[in-house]
Amino acid sequence: MNEAFVNWLATFWTQNQTLIRIVLVLVFALILRAVLLASVRRIVSGVVTGVRGKGAAKVVSESPVEKARIVQRTKTMGSVLSNFITWTITIIAVIQVLGELGVAVGGLIAGAGIIGAAIGFGAQSLVRDLITGLFIVFEDQYGVGDIVDLGEVKGSVEAVGLRVTQVKDFEGTLWYVRNGEISRVGNKSQGWSRVVLDLAIDVNTDRAKATATLLAAAAEVQASPVYSASIVSDAEVWGVHTFNGDEVVLRLVMQVDHKVQDDIARALREATLTQLKKSKISLSSGKNAIFVNLQNSK
Repeated sequence: MNEAFVNWLATFWTQNQTLIRIVLVLVFALILRAVLLASVRRIVSGVVTGVRGKGAAKVVSESPVEKARIVQRTKTMGSVLSNFITWTITIIAVIQVLGELGVAVGGLIAGAGIIGAAIGFGAQSLVRDLITGLFIVFEDQYGVGDIVDLGEVKGSVEAVGLRVTQVKDFEGTLWYVRNGEISRVGNKSQGWSRVVLDLAIDVNTDRAKATATLLAAAAEVQASPVYSASIVSDAEVWGVHTFNGDEVVLRLVMQVDHKVQDDIARALREATLTQLKKSKISLSSGKNAIFVNLQNSK
């Protein structure tokens, strides 16, 4: 009985060894792919749960936007890695199956290389978009909710993909920007920001009094319960920024949290007008007596 089974098994192997090898290759490829994809999903899920969980404050900021950026970057990298695993295993499995069928794999690879080169030459812009998108995600150049300057487009980032970045400008237009076309990125939402207020006063005005007035306006904003926690450092008057025969321009700077930069700038303008009225200081007769510039830095 056992001898008959062994003989049958040997005969079956001899007659079907090619088919058996192909099945084993396919089964092994499927199992390996499932294990690797499960590992990637588990890692991504662990990172996302950690960011959104109670212990997230120990690792990342409490800002929902920053948490969303980490989650998005993790999911994107997980998607890229999953696609890489799938295609790599598929290509290797196909080559192994063709080899078992007696196909000249070397010739096919050479031919596929030529075809791939032709396709790659025609789709080089797409490849550039994808590679640039990977670096944008890996380097965290910007994320959803950031205020960015991409050259011709300025606004809030709505979505970051491997090929296209969606930016909504301040007029409400949604722009689809190809990642490969982005040559520079100005991110106004990373690190602290700076509010710069230039005050043009009459050339005969007491500059010491004007300086004290600016500092009083800044102190009023700093004392506000709405903005006190968002001001990084005390305001400074950098002195005379520029002057001409009719006016002198004094510059005040204040480092603030980037999320409320515009709000603090508006509050500072209002407080400055109030303090100027109290101090009875005359502004320059120029059109831009009070100019506020917004700067950003990490």
